[in-house]
Amino acid sequence: MAIGEAGPGSVRRGAQPKRLEETMRTRLGRECVYVPSCRFGLYVALRHWCPPGGRVLMSPVNDDVIFFVVLAAGLRPVQAPLNPLDASIDIDAVPDEVWGSVSAVLTTNLYGNPDPAPRLRQKCDALGIPLFEDGAHAIGSRAGDRPVGAWGEASVFSLSKHVGAKAGGMLSLADPGLREAVEKTCEGLLAPRRASAELAYLVRPYAEATVRGLRLRRAAWAAVRLLGLADREEIRMPLRPDELALAAHQTPGLDAHHPWVRVDMHDYRLESGRLRLRRIGRKLDRLDEVLDACRQGTELLLSTPWAKPRDGHAIQPLFRVPLFVADRDAAMAALARQGIVVGYLYDPPLDDYAGAEFTDPSPAPGAARWFARHALPVDPRRAQAVIEVLERSGAQPVRAPGEEPGNKPTPEENPGTPTPGERPGNEPTPGGLGRSRG
Repeated sequence: MAIGEAGPGSVRRGAQPKRLEETMRTRLGRECVYVPSCRFGLYVALRHWCPPGGRVLMSPVNDDVIFFVVLAAGLRPVQAPLNPLDASIDIDAVPDEVWGSVSAVLTTNLYGNPDPAPRLRQKCDALGIPLFEDGAHAIGSRAGDRPVGAWGEASVFSLSKHVGAKAGGMLSLADPGLREAVEKTCEGLLAPRRASAELAYLVRPYAEATVRGLRLRRAAWAAVRLLGLADREEIRMPLRPDELALAAHQTPGLDAHHPWVRVDMHDYRLESGRLRLRRIGRKLDRLDEVLDACRQGTELLLSTPWAKPRDGHAIQPLFRVPLFVADRDAAMAALARQGIVVGYLYDPPLDDYAGAEFTDPSPAPGAARWFARHALPVDPRRAQAVIEVLERSGAQPVRAPGEEPGNKPTPEENPGTPTPGERPGNEPTPGGLGRSRG
């Protein structure tokens, strides 16, 4: 179990969690443990494998919640250079001295585009350090000859994304013999389920359907802000550095970092009730239909001038397809006028957001800044509608760093020039939906 981690708690491993675990075990070919959220599962994995004070290599284009989970585990985030086309870790650009200093690697598989897990596995084996895979966006993606999530010592998945259950996660283990220890760690960290939280979860889909049907998205979000229920106003949550520095003295542990880790999902560590588990199960049963639709939409979007398809890479059932436009604000506004809300933006990169006090900055930040500034992640299931809107709006593609020039780039295409204070925002749906990794 996690080093120094224990506490009261009990979880009844009934038939419903076991059925969910068996479904994911069949997909991944390895042991799976149901957890209430992806972020909770990642914290458990980090605590089990990494003693406090370790350093974790990760992507700076990632959800800030994941960054705070790493901090809560008593670890130091180390930001990696990225491939500008998919924001995966650029293995060859990581300096030798950085490789020699890290005690674990965490992949992101952003939007479902897989990190180079086979090479990372080899690198981690050579260094004798664990590899963790965040598969929140990549439940149907493959890396090499295996599914995403089948390469690391542990991997975590969100059942809020492709599955669409807005709750639940899965922690998979390479070593099935660790299951009992991991379950005990989970039990010590879970908060008891609350009837009010279960009721809110059951009512939520109907409330959201009403908001969409009546086109009340703006009014609903204004009401959420007025009631003080909004966790963030911008893409990134407020860092609150003074409070964060104080929380660092109480790590490892979730309690001190709870105000940051809970953002966009306040019940991330609550034990799941029967009705919640049943809904998750029904959604998971339809996953293959969703993945087929995502794969078809991904293929269509990758054929557009705003995409950056990579030769020799198979079409994945992406959760979001990153298109690249010169003026993302204008593109987002055009889509919003047609009821298409763009979420899952991670701008600015984590090292620009948090600063050197809380993370080791990337030694080559340009690609991450370019990706964070220009990526327009769109739902592949709305591919045709997105294409029509972008064509009508006259959205212009933007050249990637290192890409052969077709047109003269505009000044903002310089990948090494950040634009602090001018980061584009997006209008979130009520409750911050469409932001965190679950």
